[in-house]
Amino acid sequence: MATLNWNTSNITDQSGRVVIITGATSGLGKEATKILAGKNATVVMAVRNTEKGALVATELKSAFPSAKIDVRSLDLGSLSSVKDFAAGIHAAYDRLDILINNAGVMTCPYSKTEDDFEIQMGTNHFGHFALTGLLMPLLTKTKASRIVATSSIAHKQGKIDLEDINWEKRKYSTMQAYGDSKMANLYFAYELASKLKDDPSAPLVTAAHPGWTSTELQRHSIMFRLFNPLFSQNVAQGVLPTLRAAIDEHAKPGDYFGPSGFQELKGSPVVVKSTGLSHSDANAKKLWALSEEMTGVQF
Repeated sequence: MATLNWNTSNITDQSGRVVIITGATSGLGKEATKILAGKNATVVMAVRNTEKGALVATELKSAFPSAKIDVRSLDLGSLSSVKDFAAGIHAAYDRLDILINNAGVMTCPYSKTEDDFEIQMGTNHFGHFALTGLLMPLLTKTKASRIVATSSIAHKQGKIDLEDINWEKRKYSTMQAYGDSKMANLYFAYELASKLKDDPSAPLVTAAHPGWTSTELQRHSIMFRLFNPLFSQNVAQGVLPTLRAAIDEHAKPGDYFGPSGFQELKGSPVVVKSTGLSHSDANAKKLWALSEEMTGVQF
């Protein structure tokens, strides 16, 4: 793929384009909002805490006075919130150019979402699955639209138990559950890309991971807090795979972007390979059917 040292200078003017970024109040989501709003896109910050979102929007507008930022409430752990958010978007906008499914929770204590899903799978996968499905009519209506799924290096340890996806029969492992949710993000991206491959009006589906990037997401992990100073990169670098997945005109359906450096921990964004298991068509199809059943959202 062209451009080995891809960076924000490769992002052209985004005037007239509408972008939704989930989890946009901190970390990668905030950085992506800053960059795309600075390139003149209209950015919808889809956030749980709208007060915090408003503060972030004010901060970003002080740097970019002409920025178009729309703060809207979205709790990915609540299907009713996802439906309300999607309805609001359909009412307010007649196009959607980019959907960046960025929000997530990581290695948190065991709990369940409002809809009785294990918290990490429920937030990181099921919530985004439902959101994307509900926004698909607007994405399909918009020429050259794109969907970006945010995964992680942790997908490499993912091995989803489709018979116990909510961890009701097993002893809970928060790191395993996180890896499973990040594997689910890739199954979703690859299966959706496959489903849309023969539809010329369909959005392009890509995926990305930020390598080892120091963010608020890691607050529950002592290991990450301990080793961040040695191995991590900052959010300005960590967000580049996501932005390249969202913007690069050379991207192909199902491309997975990550850092180019050792073990994909840091470096310039390039197309990388996910595990062999992440390309299991059988697993992806089973998870898709389960996701439609559990969320009640069909594409």
